[in-house]
Amino acid sequence: MAYNIALVPGDGIGPEITEATVRVLSATGVPIEWTWLEAGAEVTAKYGEPMPEPTLNAIRRLGIALKGPITTPIGKGFRSANVALRQALDLYAAVRPSKTIPGVITRYDNVNITVIRENTEGLYSGIEHLVVPGVAESIKVMTDKACTRISRFAFEHARKIGATKVTVVHKANIMKISDGLFLECFRKIAREYPEIEAEEIIIDNLCMQLVRDPTRFQVLVMENLYGDIISDLCSGMVGGLGVVPGANIGDHAAVFEAVHGSAPDIAGKGLANPTALILSAGMMLDHIGETDAADRVRNAVEKVLGAQTCIPRDMGGTANTKEYTDALIGAMA
Repeated sequence: MAYNIALVPGDGIGPEITEATVRVLSATGVPIEWTWLEAGAEVTAKYGEPMPEPTLNAIRRLGIALKGPITTPIGKGFRSANVALRQALDLYAAVRPSKTIPGVITRYDNVNITVIRENTEGLYSGIEHLVVPGVAESIKVMTDKACTRISRFAFEHARKIGATKVTVVHKANIMKISDGLFLECFRKIAREYPEIEAEEIIIDNLCMQLVRDPTRFQVLVMENLYGDIISDLCSGMVGGLGVVPGANIGDHAAVFEAVHGSAPDIAGKGLANPTALILSAGMMLDHIGETDAADRVRNAVEKVLGAQTCIPRDMGGTANTKEYTDALIGAMA
C-alpha cells in the first residue's frame, strides 16, 4: 500500500524544490500518494491567511506532511504560517540535525549535532504588553507538561539515532524558576534512560564550546528561543540553512520542511537548491520506517556534493535545479 502524505509546495522557490524532491523520492521506489495542499502568500487573498484551515485539516487527517518554504505577508494581522501550523497541530518538537557533508567546505569537520527545540512556549508564547509608555514586558511561559515531553522526546530521539549523550541547555543560574523548571524536568526524565549520558550546560557556555569544538555534542535539548538561535548556529557550522533538514513533530502529526526562506528573487528561474528539502524528505522516510530509502537519499547527496562535479549555484557551482536533481537520482541508481 502507498503512503498518503500531504504536500505543501509553498511559494517562492517552494514549488521548484518540491518538484525536485518528489522526483528524488519517486526514484527511491517508496510508494507515495501525494495530497497537494495550498499555503503561502498567493492563497492569502482566497482564504485571508497564508496557512488556511482546509490545509491544516488535511494534515491533521493524514498525520504527515512535506512542506516547502512559505512567505508570510508583510503587514499587521498576518502571523507566520509556520507558527500557525505548529500551534494548530501541537507540533511541540522542532528537530534540526546539522551534519558535515563531504564536499561542503566549512570551518569544522565531523559535526553531527541534533538540536531538539521546544516549540510551543517560552518567550515565544507571544504574551507581551506595554507596562507604561516606553516600558515593554514579555512573559516567558514554562510548564511542567511541555518541559517533560520535550525532554522525553530528546532521549527517545537519541535512542533512535544511536546517540550516547543528551545535553540540556539552560540559564537556570539566572532564571531560576522558569529555566529551573526545564532543568528539573530534564533531570527527572534522564533517570529513565540510564544508558544515555545526561549533560547540563548554560546557554552562553554552550555557544563558546560550540565554537571551540562542536564535535563534543550529539543531541541538544532546549527551550524555544535558545533553540531558534542555536539551531541556526549549528547549521552554519555545516554549510548553512540550504543544506540542513528540519521537522516539527507532535504526538499526532509531523511536518518535514526546509528551514530556509522562499527566495522570491530567484523563483521560477530554475536556480534553487533543493538539498534542504530533499534531506528533510529523508527524515520523513525515517519517520515512516523506510530507513533504507532514507539512507539512499542521504548517500546520494553526499556522493554528488562530495564529487564536486554537480554543485548548485548558491554553493559555488554551476548546476541548475534540474541538473542537480538528475545527478542525485543518478547517484541512487
